[in-house]
Amino acid sequence: MSATAPPIPELEARLAQLARSGQTTTYGALARDLAIPGPGSIAKLTNALETLMQADAAANRPLRAALCAGRLGDGLPGQGFFQLAQRLGCYDGGDPGDFVRAERARLWAAAASA
Repeated sequence: MSATAPPIPELEARLAQLARSGQTTTYGALARDLAIPGPGSIAKLTNALETLMQADAAANRPLRAALCAGRLGDGLPGQGFFQLAQRLGCYDGGDPGDFVRAERARLWAAAASA
């Protein structure tokens, strides 16, 4: 595992599978899919997703964490996603829905052409 790889086995593969199928998932469903042990499974997942966001931003790739949605966020990632995306220079603070739709479209297009 590289220094930038998330500490959760299969996370990147599961996100790639979601991108290929044009789907999203909730944090809870992803944590269950990956059998992340609790308590704190969502926090562990969030930390791993933030690591991926940093790697994606550094490589000028779409943010794979955009494929996750909060339980109460109208299909959008949690607030921490937007805060980190802004700190990484990927998000200008505009409409969050527009930003996530654009990131997801980029992810789905990249997966379709791979």
